[in-house]
Amino acid sequence: MTVYADTSFFVSLYTVDTHSTDARELLNSGIRIWFTPLHFGEWTHAIAQQVFHRRASGEAAEQAYIQMKEDRERGLWVEASFPERAFDVCADLARKFGPRLGTRTLDSLHVACALELKAERFWTFDERQAKLANTTGLRTN
Repeated sequence: MTVYADTSFFVSLYTVDTHSTDARELLNSGIRIWFTPLHFGEWTHAIAQQVFHRRASGEAAEQAYIQMKEDRERGLWVEASFPERAFDVCADLARKFGPRLGTRTLDSLHVACALELKAERFWTFDERQAKLANTTGLRTN
């Protein structure tokens, strides 16, 4: 089975938040998870935001960066290039479902990547994003 998780899943793994326990349980299921440059860029910004909003120390952020690097080097994630058609699919999703679901660009972009990578499941802690994923035929958490 192939799983695409949105960035909130990765943030919950490398920081402590209300979804950390759920994220660890999902990870412990042994399923391999896609990881794209979109994840890495957005995740890095999210960790920096944790420091900016004083929810994490600079030291904690540095530990998260180191752990992510180590996990990527040991092949924990299924590394994938950013799908070529993801922006086109993202725009289609916005046009078709945005007015009804109120999805944001990154929500649609992650779902578009999951669809282009042929993921069978989509993991997210964002209700709006889960609705979009379900609407497109992806099974969520």
